Amino acid sequence: MTATDGENLLTAASLKEKPVRDLARLAKQHGVTGWHSMRKDQLIRALVRKARSRRPVTDATPSVNRALTPSAPTAGKAASPRRAGGSGIPTDRSKPADDPTRSAQETLVSQRVREARERLAKVKSLATPPENGRAARTVRDRMVAMVRGPHWIHVFWEVAPRSIARAQAALGQEWHGARPVLRLMELENSLRGSPSERVIRTIPVHGGVKNWFIDIREPIRCRVEIGYLAMSGRFHSLARSNAVSVPAGTQPDTLESHWGDIAADCEKIYAMSGGFSQENNSTELQELFEERLRRPMGPPVARRSVQQDEDGGPRAGDFQLEIDAEMIVYGATQPGSYVTLQGEPVKVQPDGTFRVRVDLPNKRQVLPIIASTSDGVERQTVVLAVERNTKSMEPLGRDSGDF
Repeated sequence: MTATDGENLLTAASLKEKPVRDLARLAKQHGVTGWHSMRKDQLIRALVRKARSRRPVTDATPSVNRALTPSAPTAGKAASPRRAGGSGIPTDRSKPADDPTRSAQETLVSQRVREARERLAKVKSLATPPENGRAARTVRDRMVAMVRGPHWIHVFWEVAPRSIARAQAALGQEWHGARPVLRLMELENSLRGSPSERVIRTIPVHGGVKNWFIDIREPIRCRVEIGYLAMSGRFHSLARSNAVSVPAGTQPDTLESHWGDIAADCEKIYAMSGGFSQENNSTELQELFEERLRRPMGPPVARRSVQQDEDGGPRAGDFQLEIDAEMIVYGATQPGSYVTLQGEPVKVQPDGTFRVRVDLPNKRQVLPIIASTSDGVERQTVVLAVERNTKSMEPLGRDSGDF
C-alpha cells in the first residue's frame, strides 16, 4: 500500500463516520451533480473525486486529506473560520445563493420603471379616449376650430390609435424626444399649405384630452394643426382644422365651457367659425355641431313649394318676412364733455365713452355728432352719413326634389 492509498483510505474512513445528511450538504456546497439521488457510498466517492480535481497541479505529493480535513494552523495564524459544520471542507457564505431582500428590491425597482414608462406613454399618446355614457363608434382623424369670442378659439380633435403608430414609425429614433403640440397658423388665404400660411405659436399639449382653448390677442384669420414636434424641429401632422376668423375686440366676449352653453348662441359661433363660408369646403365643423347639439345646422330643406288649403287647392302668400334695422353709434371723447347726436344729448360715461342706438330707416340720412368741453370753449363735430336700401324679392317656392 502506498502513501497515497493510505491517505485515500483515511479520507474515505473519515467521511464514512459522517451521517448521510452531512454528506449530502457537503456535496451540495461543492457542486456535486446528482447528489440528491446518491447513496452514502456514492456521496463519499463523489466527494473524494471533487477533492482530487481541486488539488493544485504544482503539488508534487497530492494529498486529498488536506482538502477534506482541517489543516493545522500555522504559527501566528488561526485556522480559517469558513468551514462547513466541522466537516473539513471550506465554504464561502459571504455571498448566499438566494437573497430574498435583494430580490424584492430588484422587483420593486422594475415595477417602478414599468409604471413610469406607462405614465409617459399615456401623457404622450394623443389617441382619443372613449367617452363615458356614449355608444362606441369608429374614431377618425379630424380637427375642428370654433371661435368663442374676440379672445378665444376652442379646438376639438379626434385621433385614431393607428395614427399614433404611424407617427412613431415615421419619426423613428426622433420619436423618443418628440412632444405633442398644437400649432397656430396665420392665413392670408384659405389655400392649404400655401406660402402665406405661417406658424405663429406652438402650444404643448398632453394625452388624455381632446379639446383646448387658445387665447387670441388680436383679430386674425387662422387654422390649428395638431401633431408631434421632434427635437430637430421636424413636425409630423395628425390633423388640421378649418379656417376661422377671429373678430375684433370690440365685440362682447362669449366664452363658455360646455356645449350646453353654446346651444343658445350656436348659429353665431358656427358662422364665426366659417360654417357658412363658401371657402370652407370641409364638413367636419357641421358634423361636430350636429353631433353635439343633435340638430341640423344651416337652412332647412324645403318640403313643399306651396301649402294646401282645406279643400285641396293651393294657398299662396301665407309665408311672410318683415325686416327692420337699427344701428349703434359709439365713440369716446374727453371725460366730462357734452355730446349731442342730431341735437339730442348723449350720455357720456365717466371715462369719456358713449354708446347710443339709432333707428335706421330705409333711406339716406346724415347724423351730426357734436362734442363740447365742459366750459364750452372747444367743440368738435363729426358727420356720419349712412344709407339703407332694402329690397323685397319675389317669393320663391321649391320642391324637395330640387335639392
